Amino acid sequence: AEAMGRIGGLTYLLEATRTLTTTSLDMKEKPGIVTAIAKYHMTEIARTILNDSFDIHAGRAIQDGPMNYLAKHYLGIPVAITVEGANILTRNLMIFGQGATRCHPYVLKEMEAAANPDSEQGAKEFDSLLFKHIGHAMGNTFGALGAALTGSRFVKANMSGPTQRYYKDITRLSRALAVSADFAMLTLGGDLKRKEMISARLGDGLSYLYMASATLKKYEDEGRQQGDLNFVHYAVQYCLYNAAKSLNEAYANFPVKYVGGVLKGLLFPLGNHFDKPSDELSVSIAEAMMTPGVQRDRLTHLCYIGKSENDSVGLMENAFLAMYDVKPLERKLMKAAKDGKVARKGLLPDRLQQALDAGVLTEQEVEKITAADQLRYKAIQVDHFSHDFSEVRTDSPKKSHLNPAA
Repeated sequence: AEAMGRIGGLTYLLEATRTLTTTSLDMKEKPGIVTAIAKYHMTEIARTILNDSFDIHAGRAIQDGPMNYLAKHYLGIPVAITVEGANILTRNLMIFGQGATRCHPYVLKEMEAAANPDSEQGAKEFDSLLFKHIGHAMGNTFGALGAALTGSRFVKANMSGPTQRYYKDITRLSRALAVSADFAMLTLGGDLKRKEMISARLGDGLSYLYMASATLKKYEDEGRQQGDLNFVHYAVQYCLYNAAKSLNEAYANFPVKYVGGVLKGLLFPLGNHFDKPSDELSVSIAEAMMTPGVQRDRLTHLCYIGKSENDSVGLMENAFLAMYDVKPLERKLMKAAKDGKVARKGLLPDRLQQALDAGVLTEQEVEKITAADQLRYKAIQVDHFSHDFSEVRTDSPKKSHLNPAA
């Protein structure tokens, strides 16, 4: 359930990030920082999801062949993380290195004012911006401290419902990030770009807050689908936990030690109380992913599912749906075994015949279970070949060992 829950929660997060980022591109915007965030984090999260998928599929994912629909994607991950800007470069230099000035309400304007050929006019503009900058920084500092001491209870949020607290937490951490950025630029100056790990961690804070915002926007845009709420909880909690963790790691490793201590004392005076998604949440997501319906369809609407009976993805999906459909019949069979009407162990065809003879199952129900189990058996096969690899023998006839405990 842990791996399945993580796959579901992070997939929702990826889709939310993709949707918001591409929407800005469709609007003819040029969001350089946002696309860098999306490129780095989406490819890294994809790597995590693929690793979890390999764990779930076990040996099936290792043996390359027609039945393995994961191997090619796994082999493509190194390409995704290095092409169009290596991830390590994107994280260490681009996201915060460029975002610190481009996303700040005053720094870029101050730089432009300082470079104004009209020195007198530039000085006036710079002084005005500087005082606004100081006021902005002070407001963020006291706002972040107050929110930290009160658990964001009094932070204003224009949303209601089960996600309201997330808007408050995002506001709190956004203020903390703004204060951290001001302190970093003030104390490190041009050295900030060369302190790549500090820049990377501050960039992570920015990135996770962006992705958390994207998740909440997706939830609102799609009409607050209640079936998606656990996925929203997982994705946002994952982002908030990692955003706070990144900021605290930046403070712990800040080159000017007392500045790191001051930042931690101001912005996290009671420590970091943001938690990872709970086990209960992971289990609920795993159960939702194993239940056919509109919620699962929303999550997988862009997934390719082939129609051919030999398509490995389509076969797995058909087997899943068929096995889910016979769950009530399996429960009848289990009850009959408990009552002594059907053997507890043995080959499935023999036990089904016993259930048919005892009147536990009808002939149509027996056929339905048999068809579903045949699909299941075919779907879980691991690719295998002749000794010289000249022949695929995955579907070669063999003695059936159909599930004896069904």
